[in-house]
Amino acid sequence: MRMVWLMLVGLLFGLAAPALAQDSRESRDSDHSISEKLPLFARNHCERLDDPASQLFCGDPALDAAGARLSSAMQERLNRLADRRLAVEENAEWIKERNLSCGIFGHDPVRFEDIGSVSACLLKETDERIAILRDPNFDCLAANTPAGALICSDPQLALADAELNSQVLGLIGRLNGDDQRDAFSDYARWIRERDRKCNLAGKDNVPLAELSQSEACLADFIRDKTAEMITARGDPKRVFGRRLASPLPNADAVDLCVAQIHAANTCEEFLRVRGVLEIDTEVAEQSALVTAGVEMVVLSPFAVCSPIASSCTGTCWDAKSGKPKPGTPTRDSFAVTHRITIEKAFTFQKTEGGGWRCNSITLQPVDFGVAVRGGP
Repeated sequence: MRMVWLMLVGLLFGLAAPALAQDSRESRDSDHSISEKLPLFARNHCERLDDPASQLFCGDPALDAAGARLSSAMQERLNRLADRRLAVEENAEWIKERNLSCGIFGHDPVRFEDIGSVSACLLKETDERIAILRDPNFDCLAANTPAGALICSDPQLALADAELNSQVLGLIGRLNGDDQRDAFSDYARWIRERDRKCNLAGKDNVPLAELSQSEACLADFIRDKTAEMITARGDPKRVFGRRLASPLPNADAVDLCVAQIHAANTCEEFLRVRGVLEIDTEVAEQSALVTAGVEMVVLSPFAVCSPIASSCTGTCWDAKSGKPKPGTPTRDSFAVTHRITIEKAFTFQKTEGGGWRCNSITLQPVDFGVAVRGGP
């Protein structure tokens, strides 16, 4: 279970990453001033963190205790969800808004005279967040996808979805280690496949009333998946990790291919696949070429030109323009909630059983790419 949970500390407090050593006189004076206001700063070696919010949570006793409560509340929420990376993304968005509302702007240091007021604001926001996370209705209140909004607007759909979630968690709970991680990835991929089938993919800004025609499709998916979980009779391997080929060379097949590439490169610790859009398909008797767009959301910071960037997004990037750019390793990083979209042609081969198997073992090369800061 190392995957998403290892990033929780940084995500809960300030999207922090370890800082490089700073030798300037200004930095040493700044650290000394902060330590005068934060009793735990020196003991906890908070100077190793380069994010202002993380330093305050690290060095202030009240924030340190609140952070532990927040971590517990967030873990409780993760434990009741089958699509956990979506919750991690939502939490990262909250952190970004919290920091702005408390006067923390990026990595700009908090002025010495403002440390008290900023800390008080962070404590208030954190206490409110803990109460919200523990509200049994929060999972629906936090639904930030078209499907989630539709499900939560209909009590019967919401109850059916809660039952499916319970069945999925019950089965996944019988797995360990990588098998459990892969099962969570399978479920997230099913949700993306459901949204494409129900015509909900890419409908983030469409009014709820205009999505009502998708309700029956959602109900069918929930019913069928629940029946599949029950039929498994407590054996998760009858449900998860079985699909090696796709019925058709389409967006679903590309999604499975990307999931396999990401699993092989441990990309789930850094990225969530948000959506896959089919752009063009060329099918021959035994082979196919599917061009698709893949949108990803950054869950944990990584350098824009690094093995992670190349393996998980297919290319290095230019931090300023947000465009693909071959280059050398750099200190520039993608921040959490950054959105990355790539276009790539995926090759498939027809199997003896009539399915389609992806030939791609890497996302390189990409035909197009763009990276933008997080948004609605």
